Amino acid sequence: MDSQCSSSVGSRATLGGVGNINSTLISSRIESYEAGEKKCISDVRRTFCLFVTFDLLFVTLLWIIELNVNGGIQEQLTKEVLQYDYHKSFFDIFLLAVFRFAVLILAYAVCRLRHWWAIAITTAITTGFLIVKVVVSKLLSQGAFGYLLPIISFILAWIETWLLDFKVLPQEAGDEIRYLSVQSAPDREPLLYPGGPVSEGQFYSPPESMADSDEDLDDKHDLEKPIV
Repeated sequence: MDSQCSSSVGSRATLGGVGNINSTLISSRIESYEAGEKKCISDVRRTFCLFVTFDLLFVTLLWIIELNVNGGIQEQLTKEVLQYDYHKSFFDIFLLAVFRFAVLILAYAVCRLRHWWAIAITTAITTGFLIVKVVVSKLLSQGAFGYLLPIISFILAWIETWLLDFKVLPQEAGDEIRYLSVQSAPDREPLLYPGGPVSEGQFYSPPESMADSDEDLDDKHDLEKPIV
């Protein structure tokens, strides 16, 4: 009897320990998400902003190399900026990269938007401008940079769109949904605990009373008496 009582008490203690562990895990998940929300920006959004910065720096570097190759930076700056010609200058492609950088950083780093409309505008303007410039202008007759700068700008703009639409926004939405589901979980212990079905040792039946046992012994002795 004592062993049955002790096993029952132990099973109840085990179930209580499991419930405490579950509540501890839920609270730790909530605290970790709240700590992430206190950050200025999420990790995946920071990666996107770094790529937007890389877009601006890479296009700027290519434009500076183009200026230096075609006769000196100072002379080419005067020709492409002060004497701007839409058909021959690469200055507008550089301004397009500055435009993408300013709009995307303002929208997704400063304002932390969770919508795709800002990058849709920048990608549409970039795509339309580059297609018209390649068709109308004479960039293709100016050597390798006439091909390289428009193609690189086009590819970088669409990679930014892919990153935001397929990585940043879905991951942040999933994190928010998980946080809300964990936060709305009931604070009480669950009815069913993990760890498999309940064993028979976790239950016990009360011992038979002494009166019942005495009656059984009397019946047994009566059966054992010889019949006269």
